[in-house]
Amino acid sequence: MLGKILFFLTAGLFLMTAGAAAFAQQTGGGKNTQIKVNYLNVCSPSDAEKQELSAALLRLPVKTHFAPDFEISRGRTTMNEPPQGLGSVLGGSEVVNGGSSPSNWVRIRREFPPESPFVSVQYSMSVDAGGIVETLVFRSREMKDVIQVSMEDKVSAGAGPAQVLKSDTPVDRLRIERFGKSSVALARCPGADQHAYDPLFQQASAILGRYRTALNVRTIVPSDLGRLGVGENAKNPAAKEKEAPKEKSAKSAPPAPAKQP
Repeated sequence: MLGKILFFLTAGLFLMTAGAAAFAQQTGGGKNTQIKVNYLNVCSPSDAEKQELSAALLRLPVKTHFAPDFEISRGRTTMNEPPQGLGSVLGGSEVVNGGSSPSNWVRIRREFPPESPFVSVQYSMSVDAGGIVETLVFRSREMKDVIQVSMEDKVSAGAGPAQVLKSDTPVDRLRIERFGKSSVALARCPGADQHAYDPLFQQASAILGRYRTALNVRTIVPSDLGRLGVGENAKNPAAKEKEAPKEKSAKSAPPAPAKQP
């Protein structure tokens, strides 16, 4: 799997990232794959990292002026086994994302004008047995310093997408990708004193709320997830089948017999 794979360790204070580029090629003789692991303190980043996160959020576009190009897509993804090379990390029977439950998702991407320092912004909502996850990602136009900023929130299973979108769920994870350097991340950690990071979470939550409106998320996402059979707008083929015979019988009903003189 290309790209970095994130695992937030709820029992600890670290986030472990493992990239595909970190895997050494397997050699003959059945030798185990070597894995390079970087540990990031996501519960209490240093003051310098805190400043970097704040600066990255301040650079994000405030005015949502988009170019004509856009993308709206939807799909269903099922992962039944861990990516190659991660079996020894996850355990033989453990599956990424908590099992083989399929994830239904909708993605909205808008491009920024050429004069903008950012190329695009992408919103996605994924729904599975574990709950609903919203993600907003900004991609920088310049391949230096911070090249990507992402923020995420999660709602436990129970509420549908339309119900979740009636309110602005606060961000609980924030991450920046840096050119030539390791990532910097911040996540809500139960039991940890994170009052010093509340302004960052609030700042990111305000940005996500603003782009929910700018990307017309509340209209597009529930509708497209409904086409996948998710949420209140899901199509119900069984109901249509019950309606069809009634319609047919009404049209084909025989006329009343004529009265005899």
